Amino acid sequence: MAAEAAALNFIPEVVLKKRKTNEQWAIRRKLQQQERAKRLKTGTFIIKKPEQFIRENRDKELDLVQMKSRGKLIRAASFTLESNLLFVIRIQGKNDMHPKTRKILYSLRLRKIRTGVFVKASAGMMEMLQKVEPYVTYGYPDVKSVKDLIYKKGVVRVGKERIPLIDNNIVEQELGKHNIICIEDIVNEVVSVGSHFKAVNSFLCPFVLNNPEKALQGKKKRFEDGGDSGNRKVQINELISKMN
Repeated sequence: MAAEAAALNFIPEVVLKKRKTNEQWAIRRKLQQQERAKRLKTGTFIIKKPEQFIRENRDKELDLVQMKSRGKLIRAASFTLESNLLFVIRIQGKNDMHPKTRKILYSLRLRKIRTGVFVKASAGMMEMLQKVEPYVTYGYPDVKSVKDLIYKKGVVRVGKERIPLIDNNIVEQELGKHNIICIEDIVNEVVSVGSHFKAVNSFLCPFVLNNPEKALQGKKKRFEDGGDSGNRKVQINELISKMN
């Protein structure tokens, strides 16, 4: 009987090793899950090497120097505005951007890449856009582009809410005091850069655009030199069509 009991209690070595491996795997898996949960809760922090900080700071200072130089060039140059309306799209901008460049982009409400806004064309606006030229592209939108953007991508801010622009009642409620009571009135005010353009433009949130293949090549060179940035003039309409 003793021999039979010993035989029953015997567990092969292979089984024991497998069981130990499974236990180790389970412990490792649990630790990984705990670490992942901790990262999600506290945020992921990437430790940068000293040379990365040096390179980024050097790029930012270079961006500031170049921004000042571009501002002087536009002040010295003579140019003619072809329209009172511009559409500006942010196409670049991350680690190499100087805080002053970021401040200008934020003042234009271009906080994210591939967002666009209407602005009133003026010498001062052209100087501002020239300063941030590597990070934006802009030009003169036609009536079709304005209409397509507002009807397809229009979002407005009512209080703290962002609402798709699909209801004339909202327009009348917010802009009726300016005699603007429907979406078509908004289109007309933007196209004509009318007396209430500022109110209408503030009502419209920045347009969130698509990123179609080959629409932008990721080059900071000026558009006229084969890149993406800077003044496209009327050719902005082709880009709007691709990104709308």
